[in-house]
Order: sequence, then structure tokens, then C-alpha cells
Amino acid sequence: MLKLRPTLRLYNRIMSSSIPEKLPVVAPDSLMDQKGHGTVANPLRTPMLYGVDEKKADEICCFNRHYAENSGYFLTTKWKKEVENKGEVTYYDPANGKPLFIAPRGRTFKEFLEESKKHGWPSFRDQEVVWENVRCLENGECVSTAGTHLGHNIPDGAKKNRYCINLVSCAGTPAE
Repeated sequence: MLKLRPTLRLYNRIMSSSIPEKLPVVAPDSLMDQKGHGTVANPLRTPMLYGVDEKKADEICCFNRHYAENSGYFLTTKWKKEVENKGEVTYYDPANGKPLFIAPRGRTFKEFLEESKKHGWPSFRDQEVVWENVRCLENGECVSTAGTHLGHNIPDGAKKNRYCINLVSCAGTPAE
């Protein structure tokens, strides 16, 4: 009888919800064309999580391509209290409720928090991105497939992808 040993790539694909081989997944700039409500089809779903400013969320997520919430804003919200010691937390698109990130994954919350504090925004790594719903544009802008502006990919010194994301852009509630 022939015994088959799955390759590491196949095993990782099965176990990690199919992470694409080439990251980040790049989309054309047309993904961010104007739609019914800025770059998304409809107004953001409310209420949002972590006590974020919903007006600020609407401006950053739907009517913005270059600006961000203030550095460290995420630390002024209920975010840390609500996610610390919860294990892997899923972060949702406020435009459609689809999952965008699951973190911390492959590191501790302390490591995730320290990197986020260092850069001023929640900072996700490739293994924490739900690639079915997230794309990057050629200029490094990180967006959802719904057209939500999320933040930017700012690779670290080792050229590993680091997605610095506005908390308002991933503080949605799950779609039902």
C-alpha cells in the first residue's frame, strides 16, 4: 500500500485557511472606485466595537485614501480591555461584517500589543490576515474587498509584511 505524506505547503494550506503563496494579495486600484457611499456600497454598520468614534470611522473607511486615525488612537478606546486574554480575536469589516484579521496568531498578545504600540496602529502579520477579504494596492494601501480603507502595508527591516491598520477600519460586527 502506498503511503502519501502531505507536503508542508499542502498541510499549511489546509490548516491556515488557504494563505496564498505570494503575499500580499494585490488588487487593482479600481477596487477603490466610488460606490454608493464613498468607496463602499452602503454606510457602515453600527454600532461598532471598542467604543470607536463612528463619525471618524465613516470618514477614514469610506471617504479617504491617504489619512489615518491618530497614532495611538487604539489605546484610547476599550480595545485592549476587550481583547486582552481572549486568545485569537476576529476583527471585522465595518462595511459588510466580513472577517479581516484574526490575531494574535503565531505570537502572543503581548507581542502583538508591543508591535502595535511601537508603530501606533494595530499591526497584523501575513498569517493574521483573512486574504479572502483583504487586498493591498500597488502603493501599499491595504483595503477590504468591499472597498473599505484599512491602512497600509509597511514592511519591517526584514522585508516581512506588516499591516498597520486603523482600529476604526476593523471594529465592525460580524455579519449574521
